Amino acid sequence: MQSYLDFEKPVAELEAKVQELRQLAAQGDAVAIGEELARLEAKAEKALADLYANLTPWQKTQVARHPQRPHFNDYVKSLVKDFTPLSGDRQFGEDAAIIGGFGWFRGRAICVIGQEKGSDTAARIRHNFGMARPEGYRKAVRVMELANRFNLPVVSLVDTPGAFPGVDAEERGQAEAIARATDASLALRVPNIAVILGEGGSGGAIAIASSNAVLMLEHAIYTVASPEASASILWRDSARAEDAATNMKITAQDLLKFGIIDKIIVEPVGGAHRDPDAAAVAAGDAIAEALKEFEQMSADELRTARADKFLNIGRKA
Repeated sequence: MQSYLDFEKPVAELEAKVQELRQLAAQGDAVAIGEELARLEAKAEKALADLYANLTPWQKTQVARHPQRPHFNDYVKSLVKDFTPLSGDRQFGEDAAIIGGFGWFRGRAICVIGQEKGSDTAARIRHNFGMARPEGYRKAVRVMELANRFNLPVVSLVDTPGAFPGVDAEERGQAEAIARATDASLALRVPNIAVILGEGGSGGAIAIASSNAVLMLEHAIYTVASPEASASILWRDSARAEDAATNMKITAQDLLKFGIIDKIIVEPVGGAHRDPDAAAVAAGDAIAEALKEFEQMSADELRTARADKFLNIGRKA
């Protein structure tokens, strides 16, 4: 069942009428209803396309957080064959917020790392809503080191509101773990590609997204802090999250203009949650294209290009 966001109410009303007409057509005179049904379907499709062509940053934030938006496991299931996840950081324990392992992507072996938010209440609790503790980032480092050893490209699928801010995480060295994961990403001697699937939140995202190429879904967000947290910091009022989202330049379109990301992956009309399979295909094509760009580069060239990419962010041409 389709879940609608608040700003989608006009589309929801049209699609409800379309559904009613479809039911009537199935029960009665389909010929008599067909013309009206076709007209209403076209109107609903146009309303949806027009709405999503002009989303505000705050509306994009809502889409990025949509409860039905596909997450890490959905993309891995669609794109990676024989995926084998690894568990534990070999220091403290397992963290289900970050998943890392190996599999086959379009005929080549790769390493895949990313945050999983969970798709229902039990899964969200198990994966801690995609907010990793230090052991999650240390597991990511462990997996990246294995990718280095076996000369396998790394694909990071980023979807997190940020690293977990709990006391236990701080006690176990959250900042240090994030820093070491970021360093491991930058130091990789193999190509690494990051894709921002939904939310790319702060150091929790950059820890696995310091990559040769950073791709971003059309309605995802990538930000130094959540709009709510930024509003609390700037105005001491989290209710001003919409103002923060508007002023922080967190959308894919803004970030591409500033050179922070390298490519926007177009989503199906109405967002990735309306057609997860099509979103996965588009993401897969973009990943394959990016990997091809770097596959002929040496280890030193990859590291230099990666460092230059991040050092040049914010510099004037």
